[in-house]
Amino acid sequence: MSDFDSQILRTIIETAHDHFFIVESDGRIRDVSPGSAAVYGISCEELCSSTVQQLEASGVLKPSVSLEVLRTGQPAQLEQQTSTGRRVVAQAYPVFEGGELVAVVSRSMDMTDLQLLQQEYALLQQRFSDHLQRRLGLEDEVAMIEAEVGELEVKSRVMREIALLLKRVAPTDATVLMQGESGVGKTAFAHLVHRWSSRRSGPFLDVNCAAIPEGLFESEMFGYCQGAFSGAAPGGRVGLIEQAAGGTLFLDEIGELPLGVQTKLLKAIQDGSITRLGDSRSRRVDFRLVVATNQDLAERVEQGLFRLDLYYRLNVIPVTLPPLRERREDIPALVERQLARLNERYGRDKILSRDVWQLLMGWDWPGNVRELENVLERAWLASEDVIDAQVLAPSGSDVQSHAFIPGAGASEPSAPVAQSLEEGEGLKAVLARVERDILARLCSELSSTYAIAERLSISQPSVVRKLKQHGLRVGDSL
Repeated sequence: MSDFDSQILRTIIETAHDHFFIVESDGRIRDVSPGSAAVYGISCEELCSSTVQQLEASGVLKPSVSLEVLRTGQPAQLEQQTSTGRRVVAQAYPVFEGGELVAVVSRSMDMTDLQLLQQEYALLQQRFSDHLQRRLGLEDEVAMIEAEVGELEVKSRVMREIALLLKRVAPTDATVLMQGESGVGKTAFAHLVHRWSSRRSGPFLDVNCAAIPEGLFESEMFGYCQGAFSGAAPGGRVGLIEQAAGGTLFLDEIGELPLGVQTKLLKAIQDGSITRLGDSRSRRVDFRLVVATNQDLAERVEQGLFRLDLYYRLNVIPVTLPPLRERREDIPALVERQLARLNERYGRDKILSRDVWQLLMGWDWPGNVRELENVLERAWLASEDVIDAQVLAPSGSDVQSHAFIPGAGASEPSAPVAQSLEEGEGLKAVLARVERDILARLCSELSSTYAIAERLSISQPSVVRKLKQHGLRVGDSL
């Protein structure tokens, strides 16, 4: 290697955000980036005078990703716990010469950065919420939003804020990351972003990443030329990314992508161009990217199942759609809309009995809007002119006599409603009271908003919002 090439490599290593190790085939460490010392708690000189076998044995590397590559000859990714108490995601790649493994290049990404980004996002989300409350003419803007969202219901404050945020970012080309449980309406909101954007006249491609086999992903996403592989269609095929040119590409279930596929997608996003299989030239493609997942991508990064650099690239405008149990104000409008849709579809005029509302408002709806719609359709088909509570019980459960705690599982009923209500107290008030009691208890038992979010199976920003709403803080005693 020339002095010039060595200097370029040295500059890359010293200025990179990630922490690099260059390891020889016998495990000796040839070079490390300067930031590695702070992460692993040992000086660069000591690291370079050691081997990955020694560092793993002494607990500096727990475990060594480079050693895993030396054992298998294959790229590897894993999570490490360093001696300094940091959690990092480490990736390593073999270097071959003449078919022989001669070195390993690894890089580690400090997860502390990701945790700080999560906290900053929660703070920014709260500031945005406060800003919306102070805006003059907010009610007029909300009314306009409600008129534009069509079948989506944004009666609750949190859904109004989400709709307003999407309305503002839709005209840009910023990538939107939709997060939330299955059935909350991520696809419907992705359609809304497209409709509000300057690309509304272009195509909207809805792609379920989990439905494309890993072996076919590259040909489906990037397309291929004639003769690119055995069985290729005559004339080749235009890939999904090219089909989305001038419009919006919506990638649902993005968390299901295998690591190898993630690398190819990241390159296409970064370069703004794709190369069809069997082709030698790249093609520029102009498209807006919206992605969605029902998984915690940050957690998958920590587990080594999702690339951190791709996560950063996708997490430009993160939007967490809350589950239905956290926005019960939307339930009445959703019910009325679905009932009207069913009456129109089947040519009848059925109505709901008054006794069903306690059930509808108290059920936890683990399947969210999708479950609500399915339950109503099943009850509609099983009823005559009036739909009563007996045929409406979600999933066939006997739940008419119980209210369900927001955020709890469907199998954990609380005390009967009659014993929970205070004199003159309505359903909305008792739900808020029970929610506050649960949060107050968890604030005294758990050490962080992340722990509370995990316990309640909701997002951390939702916990921050709810604690502020109820005037609670982590560490408060009962």
